[in-house]
Amino acid sequence: MTISHFHNGTIWLGSAGETSDALLVVDGIVAAVGSALVTDSLAEASLASRADVERVDLDGGFLMPAFGDGHAHPIFGGLEAEGPQVRSCPSVDEVVAEVRRFAAANPDIEWITGASYDGSLVEGGLFDARWLDEAVPDRPVVLRAWDYHTVWCNSRALELADITAETPEPMLGEIPRRGDGSPLGTLREWGAVDLVDAVRPPLDETIRLRALECAADYYLQRGVTWVQDAWVEPADVDTYCKASAQGRLKLRFNLALYADPRHFAHQMPDMIEAKQRVDALADPHLSANTVKFFADGVVENETGSLLNPYCSSLHNHGLRVWEGETLAEAVRAVDAAGFQVHIHAIGDAAVRQALDAIESAIVANGPRDRRPVIAHAQIVDSADLARFAELGVIANMQPLWAQLDDLMTVLTIPRLGEERAATQYRMRSILDSGGDLSFGSDWPCTSGTPVEGLAIGTSRQNEQGEPTGGWTPEEIVDIDRALDAYSTAVAHQAFADHSPAAWGEIRPGASADLIRFDRDLRELPPRELAVMPVHTTYLGGVAVHSAP
Repeated sequence: MTISHFHNGTIWLGSAGETSDALLVVDGIVAAVGSALVTDSLAEASLASRADVERVDLDGGFLMPAFGDGHAHPIFGGLEAEGPQVRSCPSVDEVVAEVRRFAAANPDIEWITGASYDGSLVEGGLFDARWLDEAVPDRPVVLRAWDYHTVWCNSRALELADITAETPEPMLGEIPRRGDGSPLGTLREWGAVDLVDAVRPPLDETIRLRALECAADYYLQRGVTWVQDAWVEPADVDTYCKASAQGRLKLRFNLALYADPRHFAHQMPDMIEAKQRVDALADPHLSANTVKFFADGVVENETGSLLNPYCSSLHNHGLRVWEGETLAEAVRAVDAAGFQVHIHAIGDAAVRQALDAIESAIVANGPRDRRPVIAHAQIVDSADLARFAELGVIANMQPLWAQLDDLMTVLTIPRLGEERAATQYRMRSILDSGGDLSFGSDWPCTSGTPVEGLAIGTSRQNEQGEPTGGWTPEEIVDIDRALDAYSTAVAHQAFADHSPAAWGEIRPGASADLIRFDRDLRELPPRELAVMPVHTTYLGGVAVHSAP
């Protein structure tokens, strides 16, 4: 029996914002909360004098339920460590220099792949293959942009993929071109990206397993113990299953199996088989309960689906991934099979299409506890706000995005216009309308550090503390509701609030998935909150990360 007694600090219990002064954990499960009950429990169990009771002095610090990440891409994130390190490069020249350095250091790598460069470094996000040719002319180079909807290739990669001036525009993708019709070097959305992926050799499984472990370490250092992998293809299922079989899953993952409109008619049997395969492992750290849909792309590529056109054109409303009633048909099918629905929807037209599809599944398949998710919900039309609560839809938003950074000012606002841009990320409006709000990071598209998201969500200010009072301050979320959105609400999204291994709250019977900080997060100004390190992360009562 392992027993831990936490005391001498503030213990934030969960969604109601209640706190306590003491906590008892027995064999990884919360046994008692509050000094009186902890003392009684120790006495009743004749444990008070036992030397093996670990007494954890919080030293005036802060203990809370562990964070969950409601939308992320952990294998992608872990793989960034395997290629050229371009994420922090502030200019095209420095990206090219890093690719050149990596190529010279790795002469035997056939394809040089890396992520993720800043798409705002070049006007319109349009990067030229010839710039990469200067670094590596003889081997293919493929770099993903921060959004993971865009890649930048050198000429050799385009050649091997047979992308030429004569290549037609692909379904669900775009090939930006020069004046003579030749491909520029930027490929947008997966219909175009798949042309390169089809000729790129698969990564060795040892690399993928290493990437998954790297991602787990990244998350545990940040206090995250559950992650929704929001884009899982068959090779990813293999990686997770192998990691499980080898005992290498360091935290909890749920897999969202990717539904592709080009192949969906043939995917359902494979999805059901993948879920059965994961369920058969009976690994408490792994589930495959979800199916992921893309309703649109991203605003920065003008592929987010909008009710009214982009500022650049009277007719460009963006990309609708599922045409006609096909999204509703597919959502009804996966819902009938018992899967949770998770839909990427950026623009207001995509959000409406997603809500309509979920509503059609409810009508067709009848009532049940389905907890559908619309991820991102960057722009929600006012007429659709109340539908989140009416349909039981969880809005999973990325609080780190709700700021006036370069991405917003250089790429997003010029495409939306000032008036429409001011309606983005309506977090407070979702809550005030009675809807459920959970938080995610979309890592590695942006940082997977929850305290950074909390700082933005509770201030709507950028790193410079601008603007005074916050951008669109009416959408600021108070700190207790923000903490809830990154913990209890994610547990609700994960169906983990009433399961045998419940987490997300500190209450008797719940798993002791906890985070310890040296200071009370609720009392920190945004800039201090953003850099507050995790002291200790506990998974099932076991310290799985401790600060040096």
